[in-house]
Amino acid sequence: MILNTVQRMRPGLAVCCYFCFIFLGGALLAPWIHKLIGLANTVSPLFQSLANQPFHRYVSRAFIVLGILGLWPFLRSLAISSWQDVGLKRTSNGRRDFARGLGLGFLSLMIVVLVTWVAGARVFKPDLSSTQLLKHLTNATLAAAVVSGIEEIFFRGAIFGALRRSHSWKASLLGSSAIYALLHFFERPAPSPSIEWHSGLTTLASMSAGLVDLPRLIPGFLTLTVAGCILGLAYQRTGSLMLSIGLHAGWIFWLKSYGFLTRENAAASTWFWGSSKLIDGWVAFVILCAVFQCLIRWLKPPPECSTRIPST
Repeated sequence: MILNTVQRMRPGLAVCCYFCFIFLGGALLAPWIHKLIGLANTVSPLFQSLANQPFHRYVSRAFIVLGILGLWPFLRSLAISSWQDVGLKRTSNGRRDFARGLGLGFLSLMIVVLVTWVAGARVFKPDLSSTQLLKHLTNATLAAAVVSGIEEIFFRGAIFGALRRSHSWKASLLGSSAIYALLHFFERPAPSPSIEWHSGLTTLASMSAGLVDLPRLIPGFLTLTVAGCILGLAYQRTGSLMLSIGLHAGWIFWLKSYGFLTRENAAASTWFWGSSKLIDGWVAFVILCAVFQCLIRWLKPPPECSTRIPST
């Protein structure tokens, strides 16, 4: 009984340790990186741009670096020995799933964009030049291609995959989706007057203030949780991340483009219609709930979907 309990706790404990490594480690590492860049700037002007960055960017970049460095050890601690185990596998339907996901993701948020435009809550900017549009479309497409793959490997392949080793996949889906949603609510902190060894921890605390700001969390947190459930369901029922990556890429394109292409109507309620972030209003929540229901009906559960993935 004790052994079974330990085995059930192991994936959840591994997830907790991994996040502690990322956030506490990144907060402690950031002041030292800041100091090294400052020293390098005194030697070569090549580092001037990095040295002039606000400190909170050092903290957020340290999170990303440690997340990448710690990902493989985290997976190995769960006896995951190949990228196929986190959904990066070749299947006969892989390209088709990616294309379908890309189309569904693009179309679903395009509906939100059109609804808010028709309702007058947002107005398309008429003064954008063709050069500006081309540059933005290139950047948005690149961001969609890169970020969707990274986040799906991290949140669905690693976190969701780890949790469902010891818990039901439905509970793991909800838990991993809530984590995914919360991590999008870090705030941009005020500039640090001086950088000390503990400045990263102070910055982390300031960034975390958004996690308890209820007006900002509702409905944005609910919308992102539903989005996480959509992406996790796609992975659970196809056994591959290709559909999830396609969906995510379609969404990211609009998330990067909405604020660039439109401007706010001051008379409209951002709480209902959403702001330039697109997914922080009730309209996006309703549309994504509809997408979730469509996926439940569209994707047939495989025979093994109701069982837990055994922990090794």
